[in-house]
Amino acid sequence: MKDLLIAGVELGGTKCIATLANGRGEIVDQAQFPTTTPDETLGALEICLHRWWNGHRFAALGIASFGPVDLNPQSPSFGFITSTPKPGWCDVDVARRLAAPFPVPMTFDTDVNGAAIAEGCWGGARGLSDYAYVTVGTGVGVGLIVNGHPTRGLGHCELGHVRVPRLRGDDWPGSCPYHGDCVEGLAAGPALKARKQTEHVSAVPAEDPMWESVSYALAQMCHVMVLASGPHRILFGGGVIKGQPHLLSRTEAMLRDSLAGYVTLAGGKPFLQLAGLGDRAGPLGPIAMGLSLLGIPEPA
Repeated sequence: MKDLLIAGVELGGTKCIATLANGRGEIVDQAQFPTTTPDETLGALEICLHRWWNGHRFAALGIASFGPVDLNPQSPSFGFITSTPKPGWCDVDVARRLAAPFPVPMTFDTDVNGAAIAEGCWGGARGLSDYAYVTVGTGVGVGLIVNGHPTRGLGHCELGHVRVPRLRGDDWPGSCPYHGDCVEGLAAGPALKARKQTEHVSAVPAEDPMWESVSYALAQMCHVMVLASGPHRILFGGGVIKGQPHLLSRTEAMLRDSLAGYVTLAGGKPFLQLAGLGDRAGPLGPIAMGLSLLGIPEPA
């Protein structure tokens, strides 16, 4: 399995990362491209994938994308980015365009679902069948794993857009173009920049009252997750969390206070933890997806 190669593409709202890795999740090669226009970005990814195919071959292709995306294989728009607020990327066929030249199986999912799968394979959720991965960065995304699989239904999990109770006294309207003060509209990087009128959210001091509102919104989202699907652990990543690590302990305290003992969270270790793979969770997501597609069990 170590000699088996998987190609993976993680499409993010700011950058895209292409990764070539083996069955143990060891990276063989990697390339990064800015997310600009679909033609420019996907064109650069195509060149990279062709280079790897000609030089190494790969057994499967995993694609994990920012969304919303169509994950229904029976849909004519399967593999498309759909109603994204990112200019120029609505109704773009990502999966089939990238996969078409290569005679290998392809799997497609959201970027946060991919990261969640990678955390279950090599990171902070190993051995768990029910858990969640949350990224707080350009957006707020949730990869919700239930009974070993990402949730499906009308679409993929969109818990970042759930409306939650607001911290008392906080009447800032939020910045989500769809929902205003949903969790993403209150806690994502662009929302924080708009609220503080700054481009440097990581420099906002930990004692700033804004972080109480952010932690409260995240805690209420986690409250919904705990009661809806009962994850054993919730892992966090993303630039906002990385730049403001105090948010995790604040959010956990608020979550426990909100649950009020109705659900008992695991003792000993924190229930909310940093992603075990750190910044590698996203790029390794499509690799883990590709391995799963081939029916290869998790590495020991």
